[in-house]
Amino acid sequence: MQGEAMTLRGQRPPPLQELFWTEMTKVQIDFQLQHALDDELMTRIAEAYSIYGIQKIRLAPSQDSLTVEYDATRLRPAEVHAALTRAGIPAAPK
Repeated sequence: MQGEAMTLRGQRPPPLQELFWTEMTKVQIDFQLQHALDDELMTRIAEAYSIYGIQKIRLAPSQDSLTVEYDATRLRPAEVHAALTRAGIPAAPK
């Protein structure tokens, strides 16, 4: 069986998709901004995309609240709030 990956017992390893957990549970949570939106806050919101588990952040048309989409297999709502606080985004859960 030349060219095929084999284990020590002569069996094929499981397919790659069986080795890694690839599913994600996307959840949305709303936050009320505690301060008026300005350039500095917009920059902080843009940088929050790099926070582990946060997928998307949408600013409401009224510019006074955020909707955060996150991976619930990685974060809980309290952790999302804490991550926003650490990023300097003054927001409270609705």
